[in-house]
Amino acid sequence: MGIDPHVATGRQKHHEVPVESEVVAPSAEVTVEEKMRYKLKTAAGKALYAARKHIVEPVFGMTKSARGTRRFLLRGLEKASAEWQLICLTHNLLKIWRHVNGAGVS
Repeated sequence: MGIDPHVATGRQKHHEVPVESEVVAPSAEVTVEEKMRYKLKTAAGKALYAARKHIVEPVFGMTKSARGTRRFLLRGLEKASAEWQLICLTHNLLKIWRHVNGAGVS
């Protein structure tokens, strides 16, 4: 399908310095998880995986923490989808309002 996924293989605490080890190409009989771990340790893999921090994840963090949206209030896929669209709409309107009024960046 032309998709090259970069999926986390473990968790790292915030501000924790990772232990650097030599990057060795995996052998043919390793697991999928070990192959992904190798891919994420390469320079290209680190750069692509790090990009998520300024592309998507801040929006979810703001939605969950600052706006208090922890779960959907409506049941069913169609209603939950409509609720999510409303949450995204208000997020974007708030960004526009803050930009126009000079009330900071989010």
